[in-house]
Amino acid sequence: MSGSVRASHEQLAEAAHEDVLARAELASLGWDRDAVARQVNQGRWALHGSRTVALHCGPLAPGALQWRAVWESGASAALDGVSAMQAAGMTGFVEQHIHVSIDHRARFHPVSGVVAHRVRRRVKDEVLTNGVPRVRPAVAAVRAARWAVSDRQAALILVLPVQQRLVTPAQLVLAADQVKGRSRRALVAMLVQDIASGAHSLGELDFAVLCRRRGLPEPTRQVLRRGPRGRIYLDVEWEDIGLVVEIDGSQHFAGLAPTDDALRSNAVVLGRRMVLRMTLLGLRLAPEEFMDQVCEAHRQRTDGRRLAG
Repeated sequence: MSGSVRASHEQLAEAAHEDVLARAELASLGWDRDAVARQVNQGRWALHGSRTVALHCGPLAPGALQWRAVWESGASAALDGVSAMQAAGMTGFVEQHIHVSIDHRARFHPVSGVVAHRVRRRVKDEVLTNGVPRVRPAVAAVRAARWAVSDRQAALILVLPVQQRLVTPAQLVLAADQVKGRSRRALVAMLVQDIASGAHSLGELDFAVLCRRRGLPEPTRQVLRRGPRGRIYLDVEWEDIGLVVEIDGSQHFAGLAPTDDALRSNAVVLGRRMVLRMTLLGLRLAPEEFMDQVCEAHRQRTDGRRLAG
């Protein structure tokens, strides 16, 4: 043992992170490799890799697994992607592995249950060190979207932290500009702009182009109507057949917006119009499926007006 005073078990428990400590931390508290080995051999502690020591012999808690992932992955490692957002409080997403990012030049030994991503350069001050080392949520969200298994999953990963107020849309836009990478570059840039700008990015989406591709007449945009609380604007409408399409951006899911939207839609329906609703992100990810529904609704309304006439 070194000449330093050995911390008591109570002091170790106080210094531990979810009942785990790194070997370097234990050494600074007076517990060298031989002292740790005796606790392990006596069945009091357990090793979880070359750097992680649990002060018990049971399974590790989720938070302890995050610390282990960082320690075992190397000095440059930090939780990243979905794992960093979960450490920041994000819910509603299930991931089987813990994701970390490491410097692209760093040596890495595979760690069970951990996916390591090499990054060529980090954004300035992106790693938070109060608690388990983790990447800031906005940067982590952009990286997670690029690492996602599908475009649909990428969109969900970008939307969740905004909905749960872990990041602002502006922070997400900035992160998308700062975080370099080749995977899904165009899609991520488009999605974060949609999330930030909401429904008024309808012009960018150019719904009319999608209609022309399907042989539909071009609808009228931003139609002014009178609703239960005064004037309302409908995103698009075929006024001759009473077909309305509402395209909801991210602002439609915040605060009292769903209530206002329900009142508006009900007023339109009571005026004997058909209303189709879709999300802006959904139209990005599944345009053909949504346009199939628009075409079917247009056919039904057209046939109905023809029979009524």
